[in-house]
Amino acid sequence: MAALARPPAVAGSFYPADRGALAALVDHQLETARPPDDAVRAVGAGLAGILVPHAGLSYSGPVAAAAWKLAGGVRPDMERVASVGGAVSFAATTIVLLGTNHSAAWLHGVGIWEAGAWLTPLGPVEVDEDLAEQIVALGPPFGVDRDAHLVEHSLEVQLPFLRRAMPDARVVPLAVGTGTGDGGIRAGERLGRLIAERRASGADIRLAISTDMAHYPPAAICARVTDELAPLILALEPAQLARRESELARSGLHGVVCGMCGIQPAVLGLAALRAMGVRGGVRLADATSADTGGGSDRTVGYLAAAFPG
Repeated sequence: MAALARPPAVAGSFYPADRGALAALVDHQLETARPPDDAVRAVGAGLAGILVPHAGLSYSGPVAAAAWKLAGGVRPDMERVASVGGAVSFAATTIVLLGTNHSAAWLHGVGIWEAGAWLTPLGPVEVDEDLAEQIVALGPPFGVDRDAHLVEHSLEVQLPFLRRAMPDARVVPLAVGTGTGDGGIRAGERLGRLIAERRASGADIRLAISTDMAHYPPAAICARVTDELAPLILALEPAQLARRESELARSGLHGVVCGMCGIQPAVLGLAALRAMGVRGGVRLADATSADTGGGSDRTVGYLAAAFPG
């Protein structure tokens, strides 16, 4: 493992810091997750990306687990490589993690953690340094910014699922602060074309878009917002999604302060998936925080989706 390491920032708050307790929680959520049969059939042997929530695992974990369980069960449909001695192996998987920005006020681009590993109570997750270098080489708005990741939880809470469902996978963590307009869409298209080229040459690279849905309305309104935005997510319509999310945030719906707290990585990520040749997504699971023990008068929405390809 490389010397550069990002220590956990939210272990003990968003998820258990104890290795055994965390493993038990994540394993239970993965075992009980039930991705719909039509989603499993749609993904088949090819998966280009997932969309997952990022709250505390006791709240959003059951929804996130549906996506990570599906991702962990997909074998790459690509040429197998015979190693010395005749054993057959598949290309290692890399997950490009697209996270939102809760605290890095200076970030007006895509901040990349480009080397080393991210530490978790379940073990380290290595960074795919070769792919990270290629993303940095795309130029602005892509650039190295480790500080943007130091206290951000939206990617960190995915790693326990990654360690249990895909223990050999590597990551490229991206903190997204490109806005929701044409600049974010163009950046996503450039990222998607790069990933498409790498996938065409045999690399198993997938996207994971980290976002929660509506913040703080009553449960019924929270579910309504998810139902309004999900079709635009599944149809890979980043511009329309950004407009409708903004309209909902300004609509006066009781308690709604945002329709998606990860709207920026969603816009960039959907544009990237389109550039990768993905035609649409499938809905895996959804819930509100009231479904996992929170109050019903002030909730957060969660959605999981998969994008075959």
